[in-house]
Amino acid sequence: MIVDFEPGDKVFNPKNKDWGIGQVQSIIEGKVTVNFENVGKKVINAKNIELKKINEKNRS
Repeated sequence: MIVDFEPGDKVFNPKNKDWGIGQVQSIIEGKVTVNFENVGKKVINAKNIELKKINEKNRS
C-alpha cells in the first residue's frame, strides 16, 4: 500500500467529517499522524481508514 501524503498536507476523513480539516504531521510505517481542527491529534492506520487530500487550488 502506498500512502500518498506528506507532512503539511491538508486532509479530511470522509467517515468522520465532524473532525474537520486536519494537517498531516508524520507518516511512519502506514500510520499517519494528523492534527484535526475539532478533535486534535489522531494516529490513523492508512490500511483501515481512508483519508482524502484537500487540493488547495480547488478550495475557495
